[in-house]
Amino acid sequence: MGLLTGKTAIITGAARGIGKAIALKFAAEGANIAFTDLVMDENAAHTTREIEAFGVKAKGYASNAASFEDTAKVVEEIQKEFGRIDILVNNAGITRDGLMMRMSEQQWDMVININLKSAFNFVHACTPVMMKQRSGNIINMASVVGVHGNAGQANYAASKAGLIALAKSIAQELGSRGIRANAIAPGFIITDMTAALSDEVKAEWSKKIPLRRGGTPEDVAAVALFLASDLSSYVSGQVIQVDGGMNM
Repeated sequence: MGLLTGKTAIITGAARGIGKAIALKFAAEGANIAFTDLVMDENAAHTTREIEAFGVKAKGYASNAASFEDTAKVVEEIQKEFGRIDILVNNAGITRDGLMMRMSEQQWDMVININLKSAFNFVHACTPVMMKQRSGNIINMASVVGVHGNAGQANYAASKAGLIALAKSIAQELGSRGIRANAIAPGFIITDMTAALSDEVKAEWSKKIPLRRGGTPEDVAAVALFLASDLSSYVSGQVIQVDGGMNM
């Protein structure tokens, strides 16, 4: 369909999982893809080849998204290489779960820095480019736990709630410059991260989902495509839950 033909998208943490699914979905619709991850390993190289198979430009960048200086340099490189920045997907994220009374400062800081501060870093670096273009689209990858909270994940939930508030604030600040910002809140999505959970935990999650299945990265990518394209040209400041109808 070519919904994103001629556009350039930056997707953080996209060598695998949900970020990779979004990159492939965008590429299939004609977008050139600049993606980041902590290291450019064989997974990243394979992802690059898969993206390029759609006939678009693709390049991976090793980036510590939690570093303000590193992010500014990477975004500058991307702008020079691709010529423009139309879409930013803040997808980089980790978990370091634990009950609040046992959570270390390091667990808290790591999750906040990688999940939330990284989004600030990329938004800060990309918005001047988008403002000059008088167009841009920012998508923050949040989570249902950022909407509802979750025991044992106070750090993760706080970071994801922050991503929602960040998107809503950007939408208000920069809407007059033609920049939209939204958040996606996935529920239980089957990825390498969730695969590490015990069968008991997975079974408990499934009981909470009316559709009685975990989501796929492609389910999330389809919503990201909607938000990145002109199909959602009058949608900004929203959070869309992709959770199979789950209520926590």
